[in-house]
Amino acid sequence: PGNIRQLRNVIERALILGDASGAIEPRELPGQAEGAVDDGRIVLSGGLATLPLREARELFEREYLLTQINRFGGNISRTATFVGMERSALHRKLKSLGVVTTSKSGARVAHVDEEEQEEA
Repeated sequence: PGNIRQLRNVIERALILGDASGAIEPRELPGQAEGAVDDGRIVLSGGLATLPLREARELFEREYLLTQINRFGGNISRTATFVGMERSALHRKLKSLGVVTTSKSGARVAHVDEEEQEEA
């Protein structure tokens, strides 16, 4: 990863989608072992492959939107345009997934609101 935010996202992704054994294994990190295969298919790893569709979709959507928001520096309008959603619909989706944005050091970043996730 090129910066701290990317590293944090990689670690969060590994913790969310990886095995619950504690240590993060190399196979749980993005790279050649995981991701697109020659035929364009995505290889599921860790706990994601064992979840019901609704939970897997929620985890994917949360991780995808966190990544995109952070990619665009917290700019919700640019994120909404990129992901193909209306800005208001993106705000509703983020709220339903427990994703909040905060300003730190002048840059907006997205993270999961742990308190809201525990209530759900």
